[in-house]
Amino acid sequence: MTKQDGEQEGLTVWQILSSTLAAMLGVQKNQRRARDFSQGRPHQFIIAGLIAATVFVLLLVVVVQIVLRFAGV
Repeated sequence: MTKQDGEQEGLTVWQILSSTLAAMLGVQKNQRRARDFSQGRPHQFIIAGLIAATVFVLLLVVVVQIVLRFAGV
């Protein structure tokens, strides 16, 4: 993607993921938030947020299953 006069490039996958995780933890910097709103597209962050939330829930389920297995329940 090339830049033309006044046109900005979109965000990389890594930038979207790191911004999504930082926002989920509540530690997003104002500079990154401003970059996200000016260069990012809403659907990118919605998809990244849904994926991150799903992975988080699945991770919790796995951890609980492991703990229950070791507890003998």
